[in-house]
Amino acid sequence: MNPVSPAPSAAIIQTAGMRGFAAEFRDLDQYIRVITDRIWEGGRIDDIHLYYSDPCIVDTPAAVSTSVQQVIDGTRATLVMFPDRRLLAEDIIQSGDDRGGYLSSHRIISTMTHRGDGSFGKATGRRIHARTIADCVCKDNRIIHEWLVRDQGAIARQIGVEPRELAQVWLNQRGGWNKPVAGPAPAGYQSHIDPRAAAQSYAQAIEGVAGGQKLAVSLYDEAVHHIGPCETTRYGHLEVGAYWLSLFAALQVERFDVEHLVLNQGAGRADRVALRWRAFTRHTNHGTADGLYGPASGHVVEVMGINHVELVDGKVLREWVLIDDVAIWMQVLTAQA
Repeated sequence: MNPVSPAPSAAIIQTAGMRGFAAEFRDLDQYIRVITDRIWEGGRIDDIHLYYSDPCIVDTPAAVSTSVQQVIDGTRATLVMFPDRRLLAEDIIQSGDDRGGYLSSHRIISTMTHRGDGSFGKATGRRIHARTIADCVCKDNRIIHEWLVRDQGAIARQIGVEPRELAQVWLNQRGGWNKPVAGPAPAGYQSHIDPRAAAQSYAQAIEGVAGGQKLAVSLYDEAVHHIGPCETTRYGHLEVGAYWLSLFAALQVERFDVEHLVLNQGAGRADRVALRWRAFTRHTNHGTADGLYGPASGHVVEVMGINHVELVDGKVLREWVLIDDVAIWMQVLTAQA
């Protein structure tokens, strides 16, 4: 396990105006909301050329892209399948400055109808709701690096397919698990690891349960509301703790990295924490016959997660956990093939 420790990082955005950005953008929150609306709901897909650098690494649980054209192609393919997709911004938790780059951790709930054929199979006409969290490094009016987790398992289940089944289809299409290693973050950018107690305590709680400890329920409100992978909902200490233990019982953690950690306070809102983490695990089920991802394969499985939480009186009242169950199943099934 890597310890969660403070590192030199840029200050959290508190002031209006961003040097290097178009005058129309008064702050990062507005910038992210406006360009997302223009590209997706306004149909201005070619504006991606304006708002993404080229190259730009986009790191997701199942793939890595490096060019603007790949971003454009992916956007067009998604809109073929879900032409009425709306991206409703639930929150933007932010950090950084104009020297190394701002970072927005943007939680979105997408509402859409599966009207076109594509990577999710033949159109079903079903109505879909699924979350995404995108961590974007923004500098000089462009996104220059992105980490993105979409709840592909939620989409799969709502169109009538289990994540395991979709994973096998994607493996067959791709010829196996072949995710490349993402390149480094842009020069000058340094991940924010917030040193304040509220952020550190939460990150340490997740790292602890990844290491086999029980969930630190003292950090959670007894009425905590948890929204997890596949749009699953849990309430209270017992259900939330059971989820975390089942995840890391199936996937034995060999290394756990905290990649980004930030606390936003003020503005008349609850305190909010964004945590991006990556666990390098082995699918062992800790020696039991079966687990969350089926019989143990023994394969190394990389899990990329982004969590958002809201704190009330210092305790977690709401927790959103984004991991990609389809990407996990792809790695498990590759080992079993």
